[in-house]
Amino acid sequence: MANSSENTPNSDPTQLSNYFLASRPWSFIMTAISIGVGSAVAASHGPFAWGLFVLALVGMICLHAATNLINDYYDIQSGVDSAEVATAHYRPHPLGEGKLHPGRVRNVAYVLFFAGGTIGIWLTAIQGWPILVIGLIGVLASLGYSAPPVSYKYIGLGEFSVFLMWGPLMVEGAYFVQRQAFSLKAFWISIPFGIIVALVLLANNLRDIAHDKRQNIRTIAIALGERKGFYLYATLVVLAYLCILLMVAFGVLSFWSLLVLASIPLAVRIFRIMVQKIPQDADAMTAQLDTAFGILLLISLILEALT
Repeated sequence: MANSSENTPNSDPTQLSNYFLASRPWSFIMTAISIGVGSAVAASHGPFAWGLFVLALVGMICLHAATNLINDYYDIQSGVDSAEVATAHYRPHPLGEGKLHPGRVRNVAYVLFFAGGTIGIWLTAIQGWPILVIGLIGVLASLGYSAPPVSYKYIGLGEFSVFLMWGPLMVEGAYFVQRQAFSLKAFWISIPFGIIVALVLLANNLRDIAHDKRQNIRTIAIALGERKGFYLYATLVVLAYLCILLMVAFGVLSFWSLLVLASIPLAVRIFRIMVQKIPQDADAMTAQLDTAFGILLLISLILEALT
């Protein structure tokens, strides 16, 4: 019989810290922005319920953490990740470094899926069945991302999934929690932020072209190659900013949203680095752009709701 200590996390402070780091807490800002954007749009259309906002945010962070853990678990199990991968050179990777037992990481992920799902069911009971549908899509997408037999991350569909999850689904879901309806405005606004979030994965895959080829992984970056992949990256960044300008011009967004343009110098700096060579921290640099873009967008929506 297997030792039960291999299947459940213990209460050692160091281990708890490793689980926390393995969940990649710095990435939760993306989820917070998506939930914030959908909620801010909802606030401009009627009363705002802080309790519902907190529940939606906590539930989605649980699912995000579970996704990160289960993704690392299957990447390690399949041999895709190890302590030598580029990502481990600039951020903690406790599972890849052998500091955590894989079975425990998997079980913690399931606990987090259960916690997020429980919150989702509660919100469904009080706000409506579409929340359950959105949640189920999210959970299935999370499990199928790197888990067999689907593992769609390895066949070039990861970027589209990230766009869909952190863009339309999460933003519209947050809006629905507040208004019990969907919003065309929230949908349009979700597109540029979803694009920028998806580019974090594209940057990661551009950096990992050589490694992924050795692992027989197929990604958009491999299909296009580093140079064309960078052109796609740059084009999508420009498209995200163009979406903001067009929505301001057509009245979907207020002039407050021009604040987002203040993040352009960061985008230009990233372009100048990546056009020379894709750096090891290309995904982290893109995440910085994502954070700046998203926070400025959220601030503009809050200012719009208050005026």
